[in-house]
Amino acid sequence: MIRRIAALLAPALVTLALVAGPAAAEQVSRFPASEHERTVLTIRSAADADAMAPLIRDYQLLYPDVTVVYHEYITADLFSEVAAACAAGRVAGGYEADLVISSSVDHLIKLANDGCARPHRSIETGRQPDWAAWRNEVFGFTTEPAVIAYRPDLVPREDLPRSRVELVDLLRRKPEAYAGRIGSYDITLSGIGYLFAVYDARAAATYGRLVEAFGRANLQVRCCTADLIADLEAGRIAIGYNLLGSYVYGAMRRGARLGVVVPQDYTLVLSRAALVPVVARAAGDAFAFLDYLLSERGQRVSRDEGFFFDRTGPLPAGVDGPPSLSAAGIFRPITVGPVLLAVQDRAKRARFLAEWRQSIGAEVPRGGVQGGPRGGQRAEEP
Repeated sequence: MIRRIAALLAPALVTLALVAGPAAAEQVSRFPASEHERTVLTIRSAADADAMAPLIRDYQLLYPDVTVVYHEYITADLFSEVAAACAAGRVAGGYEADLVISSSVDHLIKLANDGCARPHRSIETGRQPDWAAWRNEVFGFTTEPAVIAYRPDLVPREDLPRSRVELVDLLRRKPEAYAGRIGSYDITLSGIGYLFAVYDARAAATYGRLVEAFGRANLQVRCCTADLIADLEAGRIAIGYNLLGSYVYGAMRRGARLGVVVPQDYTLVLSRAALVPVVARAAGDAFAFLDYLLSERGQRVSRDEGFFFDRTGPLPAGVDGPPSLSAAGIFRPITVGPVLLAVQDRAKRARFLAEWRQSIGAEVPRGGVQGGPRGGQRAEEP
């Protein structure tokens, strides 16, 4: 999939550099305007550039006089830079950011709460469900379920867990077969992993039993989705829990020998979000791009070429699960709103992580913490 996109975009997409500074590393890509350049839209993002490229190019079909410069970060560095720019009031000639995109939605809520976002109202923003937008400043535009990924040749069909209860039961029945063969995020390193774990703890009475089962099974933890996918592809693990479905399915489309299960007890759904910062120079064009992301056309491109899932349509081909994410009451969106500010509470986080470490075991294997945002799909972490 990525090779095909790259081939199609090669004449128009120019990767500029990997910029490394004392606090941040970013991959910068430039999408030149196809007509006389009217303006430059600067996007600073923690979304994989290969997933966003089809959306950017389709947007430019509507606005061919706009050049898009895309800066890709890990989430923590993106948050630090945008917060510093907001505090300093840096604009053109210093630090430019017209649109900010992140999978760590709690970061964007914090920025908006601190007065760093411009409000926007339009027909498209008015169509968003309440859980996918906050205060006309932060807008979720993707539908990315947390899934169970697996190697079909390493997990017999009769072992395939389709819910958390079934996963706990599998680890109880066959401890030797799956010891050291289950992988998930190290939630001390991964922002997405921590967010999913917090919502698991809120959503299910099975959370405690699940984490204890992981501890007995010697859970293999990694910082990033890319590392977990690589472990699955290499056969180092057989099952991955709570992985971002968009990236796992993207790997499948590129030929990876993987399977995907949408859990049928409940499915956590992340909505990658965007805001227009107060320091935006090209705010009008940023609002137009935001409206495009939320539009039916943008959602179709996102589903077909970028992130592969949507809220109401059928699951992608080859995914094991209900007819759609909205079917059978399994849809559990992570709300875009102030409830996410509690996720950043240091005391609560420390307690949660201490309990998780105790259940998983003190000697937790760590892996995949090195590298910049272009190491596979690292842009969403930590």
